[in-house]
Amino acid sequence: MTDTFKPEFDAMLRDGRSVHVRPIHLTDEAELLQAFERLSPDARYMRFMRPVRELNMDRARRRLAALVESGVGIVATVPAEDGLDIVGTALCVVGTDPMCGEFAITVAGNYAGAGLGKTLMRTLIERAHRRGLQEMEGFVLSANTPMLRLASSLGFSVARDPEDPSVKICKLRLADA
Repeated sequence: MTDTFKPEFDAMLRDGRSVHVRPIHLTDEAELLQAFERLSPDARYMRFMRPVRELNMDRARRRLAALVESGVGIVATVPAEDGLDIVGTALCVVGTDPMCGEFAITVAGNYAGAGLGKTLMRTLIERAHRRGLQEMEGFVLSANTPMLRLASSLGFSVARDPEDPSVKICKLRLADA
C-alpha cells in the first residue's frame, strides 16, 4: 500500500473556486493579520468567543511558533494582487495532554458555504492523526450552527459544556475518523 500523503495540494470548492492548502509557516504572519482584519465582527466573535477588535500580535506570534513546533496548522490560500491571501485556517493546538489537541477553524466570509471548512477540517484531522494525536476537541459557541453541523458531519460528538451553556464541546477520537 502506498502512502498518498501530500503536504500541500489544490482543492476545488463546490462553487468552482480553487484554493491551495498547505502547512502554516512562520512567514505567514503578515497574511494572517490581513486575514484577521478582513473578518467581520460576527466572524471574529464566533472564532474567539468574545468581541475582538484587533489581534494581540505577541500572543499570535507565540501561538504561530508553537503550532509550527508542536501543533498542526493549515492555511488555504488564493492568488492576490500582493501575492496571496489566506482565506481559511485550521489549527490544532496541543496542550497539557500530548495526545489531545484543541482545534480552531476560520473561513473568510466570502468562502463560507463553499466546502472550504470541510476541506480544512478533514485535512486537520488527517494531519493531527499522523502527528500521533489520539483526540481532537473544540469549544464552539452554541449559536455557531454552521461549525456545529460541520463537526457533526465529520463524526465529532457534540455535547453541552457543563460549565457554560453557551458553549458546546466537540470531540473526535482520531482512530475513529
